[in-house]
Amino acid sequence: MQAVGFQPADTLRVWVVTDGRAGIENQALGLAEAIARRTPAEISIKRIGVRTPWSWLPPGLIPAPRQALTAGSDPLERPWPDVWIGCGRASLPYSMGVRVWSRAHTLVVQLQDPRVNPREFDVVIPPAHDALEAPNAFSIIGACHRVTPERIAKEAREFVEDLSAVPPPAIAVLIGGRSKRQDISPESARRISRELSALEGSLMVTLSRRTSPAARAVFARELRPFTRLWYDGDGPNPYFAMLGAADVILVTADSANMAVEAAATGKPLLIIPIDGDPGKIGHLHQELYDRGCARPFQGRLENWKPEPLRETDRAAAAVLQLMAQRAR
Repeated sequence: MQAVGFQPADTLRVWVVTDGRAGIENQALGLAEAIARRTPAEISIKRIGVRTPWSWLPPGLIPAPRQALTAGSDPLERPWPDVWIGCGRASLPYSMGVRVWSRAHTLVVQLQDPRVNPREFDVVIPPAHDALEAPNAFSIIGACHRVTPERIAKEAREFVEDLSAVPPPAIAVLIGGRSKRQDISPESARRISRELSALEGSLMVTLSRRTSPAARAVFARELRPFTRLWYDGDGPNPYFAMLGAADVILVTADSANMAVEAAATGKPLLIIPIDGDPGKIGHLHQELYDRGCARPFQGRLENWKPEPLRETDRAAAAVLQLMAQRAR
């Protein structure tokens, strides 16, 4: 991809600041990598934590927050970055502080809904289904992520098992589990197993750490015998390789991240209903349906040509545009 938008004279220094959890860090790293695809950038990952009792306080009330870092945290010291990308609660007091420490040199980007005044940051990038309204909020469908056509093609080529030989249609099935509002009961696991095993095609199935032991046992007994590839946490993770090899992707309705990452591939995406009220994720699914990126799974495969969802790239372009405005 050619560099577009703001072109600084020097390589941008970009910090990704999170508590290190993969789901949180990958959002911030995905945005940083999208920026680096547009202009030369040096990305540094900063994993931090807040010590007790300060971690019990609201982010804006933590005194001297750099002194509140846990012993294993990465240092937050000069020289300050050009772009700071924070994500998750642990990053908030430091995202709020770096504007002062850097004397407003650093452009502060906060992902997700920070649940503090958005004016504490230069730009906030929340999911649209959170309905955050603020002058400096740039809402996107879902969340930022690291899925690109180049990455999934590379992973599909390099995965230890050759997925290019999978007879079409190759069906990638991403199974989640418990969330705040939803779960997969053993009864739902049996229903899903029956529906998937009846499909004509090659099933490639991955389970989540959130898949309950009871549901996992049902899937192993009733779905695994019909699969071409099965992953339940042992060995190399085929997640990106499956996305690359798939002709169609099915995702359970509990995970916003898996749905958005699947939508970024430009392949047909079907959402599998599970137990519970989807809440805000239901609004995300409707956005994906309205964009033509996804459809509800109704026990059969469907084939259409959706446009890839490029929200991470759109967010990166917005950050660079803001930098250009500041430079003027």
